Amino acid sequence: MSPIPDLVPADTGVPHATEVAVIGGGIIGVCALLKLAEQGIPVTLLEKGEIAAEQSSRNWGWCRQQGRDPREMPLIIRSLNLWGEMNTRIQRDVGFKECGVLALAQSDSELEKHRAWSSIGKEYGVESKLLRGSDVAQHIPGCVTAWTGGLFTPSDGRAEPTLAAPAIALAARSLGARILTNTAVRTIDTQAGQVNGVVTEHGRIQCNTVIVAAGAWTSLFLRNLGIRLPQLKVRSSAFRTHPMAGGPEVSIYASGFAVRKRFDGGYTIALGGRTRIPYDITPDSFRYFHDFLSLAWMSRKSLRLRLSDRFMTEQRYASRWDDQNTTMFEEERILNPTPVVKVLQQAQRNIATAIPSFENLSVAERWAGMIDVTPDAIPVISEAPNLPGCVIATGFSGHGFGIGTAAGEFAAHLALGQQPLVDPTPFRLQRFSDGSPITPIAGI
Repeated sequence: MSPIPDLVPADTGVPHATEVAVIGGGIIGVCALLKLAEQGIPVTLLEKGEIAAEQSSRNWGWCRQQGRDPREMPLIIRSLNLWGEMNTRIQRDVGFKECGVLALAQSDSELEKHRAWSSIGKEYGVESKLLRGSDVAQHIPGCVTAWTGGLFTPSDGRAEPTLAAPAIALAARSLGARILTNTAVRTIDTQAGQVNGVVTEHGRIQCNTVIVAAGAWTSLFLRNLGIRLPQLKVRSSAFRTHPMAGGPEVSIYASGFAVRKRFDGGYTIALGGRTRIPYDITPDSFRYFHDFLSLAWMSRKSLRLRLSDRFMTEQRYASRWDDQNTTMFEEERILNPTPVVKVLQQAQRNIATAIPSFENLSVAERWAGMIDVTPDAIPVISEAPNLPGCVIATGFSGHGFGIGTAAGEFAAHLALGQQPLVDPTPFRLQRFSDGSPITPIAGI
């Protein structure tokens, strides 16, 4: 069973026009929606399923700076500031807490990697503490594994995925934004080479600007417009426990498990470290093969390729379609992959071995989600080349929830022709076509 996000009731009726249309009701889309509504912009969010029904409710719930690629640092720092003020800003609870993140090391070489990142973090004003063996136990009650050390970043935090995006969406609606769920956008309507509207399954909406924040669906959606966006989907499995006492307050990333405390007193647990994780081969794996060679090579020890029914599902997707007929966006409203139970059982064994308080944990729910990944594991937050009025925000590569508050704000600034608060250069779509070196950097 997958997590069920808080329900956001849909507005009734498709408006004739709006100034900005946001495609996608995940954390990025609703944060863009909120920023635009706060500025009094007529804005409508269009979601083919329900708000946060895909990866935005299925992620780990981490809001971390630690281990980030340096290109993402200004964005995540801004995002954590926004998370910290979100409850007051929207007068609703998103479950955010500054709990700290602890990345554990099993060897001196792993510890040295953490030391190297702590120097990067310090350049951006993020203070982390390098821990040696016995110091680790201070943060993990009852830990019996002898770790070489770890890196602790106290200013990192966590929020609750099933609460956050719905709460932000409701706040945006209270400011005048419209929210239409179960309303798939079939395509973007253009006139004289620029955005002129969107065509939904329930009718056309005139607009001058569109933010495409459709997560794992974005590359496919843009293909119909002739926009090439190299992006793949990676299945990520996790489970949650029933409420339990005696566990850690900090979020922990280690070889073999990752864990964070939940709003309800339980824990979300997944497989961490370099353990082999299944990757589903799809037609896009071949379409973007050369784009992803560097990332695949870097991840070669942690990927196990598999051919699943996902290949045949996506093989049936059209490369071009019109706006008059039912599309794949209506046929599959919510990506709901099956969790890889063996992976989760392994994570459960690993955490119980390291922290005995988890030996008798009770599994409440297992699930999987599809992560949208780019060749350098850096998101695309960019105006679309050759299509004025189209802004793209996708490819967050497993980092999207924590960075989502600032990424949505970034996309809103682009939609309004305003200068973003961070340098937009690393996030431009053109980097995949203009000869720029594509350099994924290993992190956690």
